[in-house]
Amino acid sequence: MADRGAQRYPEPTVGGLVLNTRGELLLVQSPKWKGEYTIPGGHVEIGETLVDALKRELMEEVGLRVQDLELLMIQEAIFSKEFFRRRHFIFFDYLCRTRSSAVKVDGTEIVGYKWMKPEDALAIRLDSFTKKSVKAVVERLEGSE
Repeated sequence: MADRGAQRYPEPTVGGLVLNTRGELLLVQSPKWKGEYTIPGGHVEIGETLVDALKRELMEEVGLRVQDLELLMIQEAIFSKEFFRRRHFIFFDYLCRTRSSAVKVDGTEIVGYKWMKPEDALAIRLDSFTKKSVKAVVERLEGSE
């Protein structure tokens, strides 16, 4: 069997910057990101659109349905030391909304969570990719006021 740690191509992944009805942003803790706060999401399966992948991942990881999905930014993570394994990712991060704040973590991929105002989130321990995405959310929200 091939080494599961080896990659032949970059992996496209989706992430959700999820806002609830109070304008709070969902941040999650993942052991894969050394306990830092990040956003929920994951890989795109063969034959799946980015939007469908994000909806599936958010349901699996945090039990939330989302709407109003809008591509926020694309980032590359090439062998980041912040991730627990040597990987090359292409992140497609979406701003989206949910009507529920009732998070149900899976206990494996996600082990904790918090809802916070996006501008306050910049003061906690975020992985560098999440920090860039949260800054983009803050800028987007300030621009819409």
